[in-house]
Amino acid sequence: MGNRTTDSSLDKVVKRKRHSRLVDFGIRLVKEKPLGAVMGVVTILLLLVAIFADLIAPYGMNETGVADFLAGPSFAHLMGGDQLGRDMFSRIIYGARISVIVGLFATFLSIVVSLTVGGLSGYIGGKFDLIVQRFVDAWMCFPELVLLIIIMSFIGPGLWNVIIVLALVFGIAGSRIIRGAAMSVKENAYVQAAVAIGCSTPRIFIRHILPNIMATTIVLFTVRVPASILAEAAMSFLGYGVPPPTPSWGGMLSAEGRTYMFLSLSIAIWPGLALSTVVFSVNMFGDALRDLFDPRLRGGTRRYGMKVKNPQ
Repeated sequence: MGNRTTDSSLDKVVKRKRHSRLVDFGIRLVKEKPLGAVMGVVTILLLLVAIFADLIAPYGMNETGVADFLAGPSFAHLMGGDQLGRDMFSRIIYGARISVIVGLFATFLSIVVSLTVGGLSGYIGGKFDLIVQRFVDAWMCFPELVLLIIIMSFIGPGLWNVIIVLALVFGIAGSRIIRGAAMSVKENAYVQAAVAIGCSTPRIFIRHILPNIMATTIVLFTVRVPASILAEAAMSFLGYGVPPPTPSWGGMLSAEGRTYMFLSLSIAIWPGLALSTVVFSVNMFGDALRDLFDPRLRGGTRRYGMKVKNPQ
């Protein structure tokens, strides 16, 4: 009876520890990275605004005549109106949906490309790694924006075209980071043991390599999301991104913003402010996650609840 009671109490302790990991991570985020925690809340709000844009926006994204020509901010129109009488607040909200779709989908696909190219290259090594990395070196010689413009000029503008091109460009460039993580993991004893007992390459890669480079992958994901949002805005500004009349923050800063910004500053200020806020928030949140996930960046003296004794 005593052993059974002890085993049940141990099981409860283990379950409590498992359930408290997320809470513990949240406490660490707030105490060690308060700016990252605040920016994480802003990021979550952006995601909610994008999901419920139809419910939050008071007007349609292209509903004309609801505001006066280049009207200033008011109680009826919080961000004023544009040159066609459309509500700027509604268009900013719908533009958040475009940014979230591009940021999440393009980043997810780019991570898949990076894991496939970089993970296999780092694990297999040899001539395969040599050939793949020379291709990656040649690819990274070109500026990312130049590559984006060249490819988009061939396939044409469009939402999913932008997502695919961003995934390809960022995925190949990010494969170098994944390759380094995979090369360090494959030298561990458990990988060598799996090779010794005859496990296949796909099994080793899926069961041993991928789980142990997931921290690097998560950090890369948080870095690529704001980069994708900013790249989409740049391409839409240049006319290669999401075509009008779909509201995109970069597109709203393009022809409309440059033509009418001297008549009404809200045409250019609100899209630029929204874009800057989102990119800054996701970047700060990603930096905080990187510091918490990477043991080399945690710092023993910054851990909450821990006191370092004076060596003297």
